[in-house]
Amino acid sequence: MDAYLAADLRAYGLARWRLRDRFSRRPAHFQRLLRKSEHWTNTARTPAGRIVAAYLRLRTRFAGQRLGFVIPRNVFGPGLSIAGAGSIVVHHRARVGANCRIHHGVTIGEGRPGQYPAGSVVTEPVPDDVDVAGIPARIVRHRRPSVATAGA
Repeated sequence: MDAYLAADLRAYGLARWRLRDRFSRRPAHFQRLLRKSEHWTNTARTPAGRIVAAYLRLRTRFAGQRLGFVIPRNVFGPGLSIAGAGSIVVHHRARVGANCRIHHGVTIGEGRPGQYPAGSVVTEPVPDDVDVAGIPARIVRHRRPSVATAGA
C-alpha cells in the first residue's frame, strides 16, 4: 500500500499528504481512500480487520458518489492521477497499468468484440507509460524512452 500511495502522490506532484489536501484536492482524497480500501479488503483476516475494510469501502463509495466516480477496487496500478471531479465509470474487470491519468467523462468498460463503449475505444492491451487517442485507440506518445533509443 505504501508504494502505491507514494506513486500516487508523485502523480499528483505532491511530496507528502497534508490535511488540507483532503479539502483542496478532493479527487486525491478519494483516491487515498480507495487505496486504503483496497489494502484492507485484500489483507483483512480478523473480524476487526473486516470491519475496518467494510467501513473504508462505505466511505469510498460515498466519496465517489459525491464526486461522480464509480471506480472499483484493484483496477488501477500505482501512479494513478484523477484530473478532477466528474463522471468517471470503470468496469470492475478492467485492469489499468501504472502511471495512468484519467479525466472526467471517461468510461472504461467491457464488451464483446464490436460492442464497446463509444468515444476513444481501446480494444487491446496498452503498454505502460503511453498516451492513446482516437477510434480505435492508437499510441500517440511514449512517455518513457524505449530501450533501443536509450542505448544509442
